[in-house]
Amino acid sequence: MHRDFRRCAQIAALFLANIVLILAITAAPAHAATYSYGSSGATVRTIQEKLSGWGYYSGAVDGIYGSRTRDAVMAFQRKNGLAVDGIAGPATLRAIGISGGSSGGSASRDENSYLLARIISAEARGEPYEGQVAVGAVVMNRVRHPSFPNTIAGVVYQSGAFTAVTDGQFDQPIADSAYRAAADALNGWDPSGGAIYYYNPAKTSNAWIRTREVIKTIGSHIFAK
Repeated sequence: MHRDFRRCAQIAALFLANIVLILAITAAPAHAATYSYGSSGATVRTIQEKLSGWGYYSGAVDGIYGSRTRDAVMAFQRKNGLAVDGIAGPATLRAIGISGGSSGGSASRDENSYLLARIISAEARGEPYEGQVAVGAVVMNRVRHPSFPNTIAGVVYQSGAFTAVTDGQFDQPIADSAYRAAADALNGWDPSGGAIYYYNPAKTSNAWIRTREVIKTIGSHIFAK
């Protein structure tokens, strides 16, 4: 009887150990998706489409992560202050505007908020809070406007759209107020009055921007359409 009891105890212990192992495996967090040379699929296609639209990629949009895609990712990383390794990991995907765990390539609200805060901080650091929200609102207005890309990442990284992306300000730490301003802009506050352009008249030498219809001035920026 003692032998049978020990045998039952051993079986029960083995059963519990297997249950614990299964629970540990299922509870383990999934690794963030990364894409590199040799990868393929819908997300790779989205990477190619976005980088092509911004002028980094000139190959076929075929969903295959080859040498041209790798080189385009490296160029994007170099331009945006990321680790230049040719691998589309979480940080690079977030900068492009792609959710790391999504196969469809759409950015989450958190990712959009981060990118919007980043451009607000770079373009309007030191401006009145209303002016910071207004800069975010301009980005959102462009997303909805047929003449501009239809994503926040597309608007922010559109070639020549924002001087802060090219002069290094975009890579500076994000001001706390910019996060709040991004949230307000995402939630629909538009102090700009529907503007799709803004400029600092004391700094711009662009004659064309001065021809746009002025809506209002907030701080150092003139907002126009």
